[in-house]
Amino acid sequence: MSLPAVVDDARAVEGSEERSDTLERAPYLNRELSWLDFGERVLARAEAADVPALERAKFLAIFGQGLDEFFQVRVAGLKDQAAAGLQAVSPDGLTPEDQLHAIRARVAELLERQSDIFLNQVAPGLSAVGIHFSNWDTLDDDDRKHLEEVFENQIFPVLTPLAVDPGHPFPYISNLSLNLAVMVRDPDTSERRFARVKVPNLLPRFVVMPDGERYVALEQVIAQRLSGLFPGMVVESHHPFRVTRNADLTLEEDEADDLLEAVELELRRRRFGRAVRLEVVEGIDEETLRLLVRELDLSDDDVYVSEGPLDLGGLWGVWALPRPELKDEPFSSVTQPRLKGPEDERVDLFARIRAGDILVHHPYDSFTTSVAAFLRQAASDPDVLAIKQTLYRTSPDSPVIESLIRAAEAGKQVAALVELKARFDEQANVVWARALEKVGVHVVYGLVGLKTHTKTMLVVRQEEDGIRRYCHIGTGNYNEKTARLYEDIGLLTCDPDIGADLSQLFNYLTGYGRQERFRKLLVAPGPLRPRLAELIANEARAPSGTGRITMKMNSLVDVEMIDALYAASCAGVEIDLVVRGICCLRPGVPGMSERIRVRSIIGRFLEHSRIFYFANGEGEGRPAWYVGSADLMPRNLDRRVEAVAPVSDPELRQRLQEIFDVNFSDDELAWELNADGTWRKVERVKGINTHEALRRLARARAGKRDPDPPVLGR
Repeated sequence: MSLPAVVDDARAVEGSEERSDTLERAPYLNRELSWLDFGERVLARAEAADVPALERAKFLAIFGQGLDEFFQVRVAGLKDQAAAGLQAVSPDGLTPEDQLHAIRARVAELLERQSDIFLNQVAPGLSAVGIHFSNWDTLDDDDRKHLEEVFENQIFPVLTPLAVDPGHPFPYISNLSLNLAVMVRDPDTSERRFARVKVPNLLPRFVVMPDGERYVALEQVIAQRLSGLFPGMVVESHHPFRVTRNADLTLEEDEADDLLEAVELELRRRRFGRAVRLEVVEGIDEETLRLLVRELDLSDDDVYVSEGPLDLGGLWGVWALPRPELKDEPFSSVTQPRLKGPEDERVDLFARIRAGDILVHHPYDSFTTSVAAFLRQAASDPDVLAIKQTLYRTSPDSPVIESLIRAAEAGKQVAALVELKARFDEQANVVWARALEKVGVHVVYGLVGLKTHTKTMLVVRQEEDGIRRYCHIGTGNYNEKTARLYEDIGLLTCDPDIGADLSQLFNYLTGYGRQERFRKLLVAPGPLRPRLAELIANEARAPSGTGRITMKMNSLVDVEMIDALYAASCAGVEIDLVVRGICCLRPGVPGMSERIRVRSIIGRFLEHSRIFYFANGEGEGRPAWYVGSADLMPRNLDRRVEAVAPVSDPELRQRLQEIFDVNFSDDELAWELNADGTWRKVERVKGINTHEALRRLARARAGKRDPDPPVLGR
């Protein structure tokens, strides 16, 4: 069957009976289920015996927090569609109701696996090294006395029991809060009442015993002292529960005259979003469960029962313990050789960039001694006239923000585009926007209808031969903390064409007008989508046997891009993809995608860079390389401001090729996507770990002595 016929067949599927096998027949994989597959790969790291004990706990926390966001945004959106009666099917042929049913079944499997990993692997593993999760029933009298003192002195003063009776309506349960559902009885009248006790989220999730080795869940300590909260009452039962609410931020057009105020309003509204999930622990009685489901306006399909404790995101607190022997070995970034000078000698970063483009690869190359140092030097350099920068996510004590403030105080023209709509970082960005405005920074809050996701910086400098523009185009946020945890690429250049393009882009973002043609940058919305489609099509038209495409990204969702890759595969193009998270492309299907291979790397660092290679991108036999902020998703190509830059220097292209070589040689962290949509762990043969291999290669470039670099090869 031809590609168009396959696609049309999948899109024409109608009726519940025919949809039952859509997942097997559609040319696209479901976006939401693919994200859950990514979650399963994260869980697999928590199961891996070669991962240190506290790192395994960390991966459980990552999975838990990721699932929280998935329900707050993706499931909430599907429930809104279903409630509105929308019957539009996703590219894989599923209605919103179909997807919700499939998600529930998949999440139930993953939660069962998460509980099993914690109860039977992670908790026993930590216990073996002196970190014990204890239950109240296993404690002796001295232990209980200690916890009673902790309760009276530290916990009881901040608790507020809320009863439900004719004078007290059912209380509002805040998003992601951990609570106790309590049933109490008046011994004189036998009248029974429901009450809710919120577990304070500002207190540690686990109470540490005096020996420093045992930990008791906070809700257990509260549960054992409930009689003090309800004096004279008989506490009949208590059960922990947790509620997830719709937390997606949406702005109405008539609210967007002042975007800052609109975002602040939406942040207040978020607290009262509709409930979308109820988590409870096994053993909850039917009466309490029915009451919660009714009062939260949920259905049975919204209830998730866990064998283990709720909110394992709290394991971050355990991971933070000062037990380095139970964590990954400390990781030290190196200074990129092109940015390094003699001991104690200040490096002129402008001169280094003028000498040639510089590629930095975080966290292997230090963010502090590259991007942050460049901005710091620009802020203090008397010849710098202006600094313009996009800020998508920042850290609470950001040196990037400090440099911008210092530059403004020095009288430079400083413009910062603060993306207030960066999901779950909106409040932090509002705070920084206010701080920047106070010192005279020209703060712009993004564009209505678009998120500014591009990672770009422009420094304008007066030099002897005139004005010169220095640029940074990256794949990651200007956040020195995540730069130590996320794998990202950055390009430092003073290419006049890229400088002119960035000037035009910033003028578009801060001023008023339409985007015009760009010299070298691929910008979204605009030329990025059609140019990528053209590059893919060019490979399909290349002489037989020469077409090749290699891409690395976070997510691959866009149907037009997937169809283009399918068509290229059918034309004989060899295609290798590294997709960390969501992948809706189905590889290895005869007659459709048999020349496409998909990998995912899941390990110590969050793979975050986007790299694109086309063997004939600059003409027959002349390759093109690009790096930038965009994934191949409709939101990135159509509804976000993105920038992708070409990499032309042969040495830098070799660096990018090296990253691909490592990724495709990995047999410790790599997974491969099968044609049926399942993921398979790559069998270990050479023992190549992407993150360790790239660390060693970076150290070797910096002149550090390490064991021989890995032997690579696909």
